[in-house]
Amino acid sequence: MKRPRPFRPRPLAPSQFVRNTPRQVGGGRDRDELVTLARQSISQGSRSFALATRLLDKPTREKAWLLYAWCRRCDDIADGHDRSGTLKLNDADAQHRIEAIRVLTRRALEGQPTAEVAFDALGQVAVEARLSEEMTGDVIDGFALDAAGWRPRTEADLMRYGFHVAGQVGVMMARVMGIPADDHEALDRACDLGLAFQLVNIARDLCEDDVAGRCYLPLEWLAEADIPPGEHMKPQYRQALVPLVGRLLDLADAHQAAARWAARRLPFRQRWAVLAAANIYAAIGRKLRALGPAAWDHRVRVGYFAKLKFVWQAFGEAFRTAPEPDPMPRWTRGELMAMARMAGPIAPMPTTPLPDEVV
Repeated sequence: MKRPRPFRPRPLAPSQFVRNTPRQVGGGRDRDELVTLARQSISQGSRSFALATRLLDKPTREKAWLLYAWCRRCDDIADGHDRSGTLKLNDADAQHRIEAIRVLTRRALEGQPTAEVAFDALGQVAVEARLSEEMTGDVIDGFALDAAGWRPRTEADLMRYGFHVAGQVGVMMARVMGIPADDHEALDRACDLGLAFQLVNIARDLCEDDVAGRCYLPLEWLAEADIPPGEHMKPQYRQALVPLVGRLLDLADAHQAAARWAARRLPFRQRWAVLAAANIYAAIGRKLRALGPAAWDHRVRVGYFAKLKFVWQAFGEAFRTAPEPDPMPRWTRGELMAMARMAGPIAPMPTTPLPDEVV
């Protein structure tokens, strides 16, 4: 009598047909398609950055568009913008949306299709510019802070938030421009430029942020000015608010000066684009200072022809080296990065499947 053969599980397919899922840069989409859609994203999302990117050489310009598309889409998802542009404030799904961003970003970096053009665009530019998961994770942690209803208590908290949502984006943009990963001086200054832009944005958008239930002015600053938390936009506190915004803009000016000095290390067209963007944001800051308590009656903007003037001004500045700041900015990329690492991840990468609905 034959003895039964021991059971051995067999693969569902012969081993010669089993293959790992191949990487598909850009989620398998055509690169030209991604670039076209990314260009539409920046044209609709930021006219200032769209204008500045026109000054870049074509390869750099296209990579900048791809990176911007991911940043813009992450911001929209985190804030709960649906496809019609409606904003969902303080809803219970905020953390769910942050997890969706993390999953989609991880898939894009792994070369997997995401069904989201902006994330496939990230997958494309991440390969071309060698962007790391640490960089994207830092940016997403900034969105997670907002989703958690976080508020800065100190200036250090404010600057750490700025590092997450803008400083690290500046570093990624430097990589897009070809700055090597080991050129820490250049990457530090790229972080400075991102911080400067974010501080100006915070100063300009105090009213819009207040409507959304957010405030990025440190609680310590508000206490020093005798402004109760959450009441800074009330008419009786507008005058007391002006010096606090001045502090924001002073910080922005310091970081922008460091970035201007380091622009000398970039190729001409990249230097021109950086200085043009810096000129436009500096003009916004000057308008805010000049308007004083009336700075938030209407959103401060720089008109198209004024932007063209600043672009032309930047062309001349690109032939000269800006003076080295003395002293350099108080907050450094290394210090802010260390603070971010000590704070730990805001929301860990989920192990659950990709959510069916992103927004």
